[in-house]
Amino acid sequence: MIHDQRAEKFRQIVENKFQIYNSLFMSLPYDKMTNIGMLLPFLCEESKIGYDEGKTPEVIVEEFFKNHTDLETEEQKLELLFKIIQYIERQVVLFDSIEDAAFPGLHSESDSGTVTNLYERSFHDHKLEKVREKLKDFTVKVVFTAHPTQFYPSSVQRIIHDLRKAITDDSITNIDTLLQQLGKTPFVNKEKPTPIDEALSIIHYLRYVYYDTIGELFTKIRKTFDNGHFNLHEDIIQLGFWPGGDRDGNPFVTAPVTKRVSEELRTAILKSYYGNLKDVRRRLSFRGVSEILTQLSNELYSAIFRNEKITTEDILTRLNDVEKILVSQHNSLFLDLLQNFRDRVKIFGTHFATLDIRQDSRIHQKVIDDVFSKLFGDIEADYVEKFNKLIEISEKIDTESYDEIVADTLINVAQIKEIQQSNGLRGMNRYIISNSDAVKDVMNVYAFFKISGYQDEEINMDIVPLFETMEGLANAENVMNELYKNPVYQKHLTRRGNQQTIMLGFSDGTKDGGYLKANWEIYKAKEVLTKLSEENGIKVIFFDGRGGPPARGGGKTHDFYASQGKTIANNKIELTIQGQTITSIFGNKEQAKYNFEQLLTAGVENDVFKNSKKDLTEKERALIIELADISYKKYSDLKAHPMFVPYLQEMSTLEYYGKTNIGSRPSKRGGDSELKFEDLRAIPFVGSWSQLKQNVPGFFGFGFAMQQMKEQGRFDEVIDLYKGSDFFKTLVLNSMMSMNKSYFPLTYYIKNNPKFGEFWNVLFSEYNLSKDIMLELTGFKLLQQEDPLSRKSVKIREKIVLPLLSIQQYALMKIQKGEGNKEAYEKLVTRSLFGNINASRNSA
Repeated sequence: MIHDQRAEKFRQIVENKFQIYNSLFMSLPYDKMTNIGMLLPFLCEESKIGYDEGKTPEVIVEEFFKNHTDLETEEQKLELLFKIIQYIERQVVLFDSIEDAAFPGLHSESDSGTVTNLYERSFHDHKLEKVREKLKDFTVKVVFTAHPTQFYPSSVQRIIHDLRKAITDDSITNIDTLLQQLGKTPFVNKEKPTPIDEALSIIHYLRYVYYDTIGELFTKIRKTFDNGHFNLHEDIIQLGFWPGGDRDGNPFVTAPVTKRVSEELRTAILKSYYGNLKDVRRRLSFRGVSEILTQLSNELYSAIFRNEKITTEDILTRLNDVEKILVSQHNSLFLDLLQNFRDRVKIFGTHFATLDIRQDSRIHQKVIDDVFSKLFGDIEADYVEKFNKLIEISEKIDTESYDEIVADTLINVAQIKEIQQSNGLRGMNRYIISNSDAVKDVMNVYAFFKISGYQDEEINMDIVPLFETMEGLANAENVMNELYKNPVYQKHLTRRGNQQTIMLGFSDGTKDGGYLKANWEIYKAKEVLTKLSEENGIKVIFFDGRGGPPARGGGKTHDFYASQGKTIANNKIELTIQGQTITSIFGNKEQAKYNFEQLLTAGVENDVFKNSKKDLTEKERALIIELADISYKKYSDLKAHPMFVPYLQEMSTLEYYGKTNIGSRPSKRGGDSELKFEDLRAIPFVGSWSQLKQNVPGFFGFGFAMQQMKEQGRFDEVIDLYKGSDFFKTLVLNSMMSMNKSYFPLTYYIKNNPKFGEFWNVLFSEYNLSKDIMLELTGFKLLQQEDPLSRKSVKIREKIVLPLLSIQQYALMKIQKGEGNKEAYEKLVTRSLFGNINASRNSA
């Protein structure tokens, strides 16, 4: 019933509004685009009917030219196609803005997963004290990354922000004006953004979305659960930050860049305080109070513009002095206003978001080898000998004689102390190691601090291994067991409060092992590492590298965390978000608040409300292992297919990601011209499948594994697993999301390709198999039947971009045939990436 009501409301406030406001495009003063709005429906219809009839994209586009235009030259046709792409890009922005503006109307304060719902449920079940107890030490941390999936330049993002407000206000005049501005504003960066540009783009969100959102949510939680002696800790919701600190595969992130970004974060939060304080001073104009607040305002100004030192404690001391006077002399008038401001100072300190450092273990090994060779002249020593000798060095080594990567790595470590003095210890306190699969990967980083002049007690940093490949996940238990037993590392952990953060990467896990196997291996690794950590007296924190789509660990985040049982440590929920996922899930105050609440309540509910569906029985566990192994074998066979990498290279948009100028990082690791599977970045890998509308990494092998059970007469076991395990059910529903965003008719033409036809049929067969068996498993008639709002949204978005996909495939076919203006067709492919990724929202 509620689903039906929301679906009807969606139709009214999203679909209908889109139809009305979309008509405004017809009269917009685009350059040479006056008739695009009239032509586009014809291309959309030609595409839909054509694909149903098995026509190729080339035939569809050429018939469109013939039937609906009088264009004759290739140049004229190309110009029209570019204009259509520009038009569709702006339609996507309009739909995004309408859907985002409708968010509060489609969700209520008491929805499942909200703080209000958590309170009502815990009150009804007499578990308020248990919830308060859990809230005392539980934390949610969202880490913003700069991974290149955000296609909108900052100028367009500002228009989107204003357009969303105009739509909320139903201001036709403002909407019309903003659409005109949108029509004239470029959607493409002429040059790649620098890491500084990426950092500033996300800092904009910190200032204008998260400062208020998290502050207000903190106040809401405190007031909702207040019983006169409930103290909410300021770290309950934290922000992390990777732009400017993540140098894994990005040669443009250097020590000076990291330092500059730390300064930008500090300045941004102080500016937010300065602006907030103006509002506080406007009300607290009383004698004794006004003077202190004026002094604080002047100190903040000096810290911002003259770089004078100010600490969190300095600010809080002033505010505590004000509170005493306010309570004793002014009847506590506007005390709430002061408390809310003080809460934000406690939450954000002088850092705003914690800047992490990340680098690949192979780079670290090069640094260690080069330094050891130069200092001791021995290149044959094993890592234990190297480590023991290096940590005995008591003075900072001179970096001038080393090559650029070695010197920069050590300079960056050396400046951590300075950043911590400026931004506070919360400003930078983690060093993450990509591709961790051995103890030396962690200990190498410890050695960096020693050769950079740090005393043991000065290493105020958590060293975080990132296990992401199948090999890394398989080694995780042995690595951590050996680390926990290492005397040097034991002492380091003691100084860090016996707390260890371990990062697990879905993106490369799925690329390496397939959807089901990767999710199961990560789940299993969490269980093993939880038990191991508890046995060693260590509080373990799991940090999930989750991208937007299910193929990179994304999908429905609340369901994912709520499905984890008591065998997995639940001290903190921590995950990465990036690119267009920042915009679409946390892009405005209403959505951000809702999704932060969903994360928080998922973690609290796991401990407080026992649910047998969260804990896997031995029988369920055995069945998942069986399914995961079958799925892994099927996916591995696909990877081993001789056409796997050539198919992506020649038939997809993989080669064009690096030309989009959306991110500062190269689209693959390593500098070799030859493309190797292991060097492929997860984002262009998953994104390329998405552009083909095949989404292979999100389902391949899953359906085959269940079909094997069915053929053995054991499908009832799989049905029982689906009904009995929240974890397995979440995997199925997220995989369905991947399939619902697939559209194989777009590439029907490939089945007749002499080189790739057989490979395409393998993909198509598995898609059909997976779709059929998942519908049978769930009892659904349609994919994503349980989530009608998402299904409706996907349907509209797919319709908007269908002509775009036709153009992209048309251009790829021209390139493959070597026909016409190759450079122009390549630009056409690159440009068509933008609208499709933005429309899909969580496809890369």
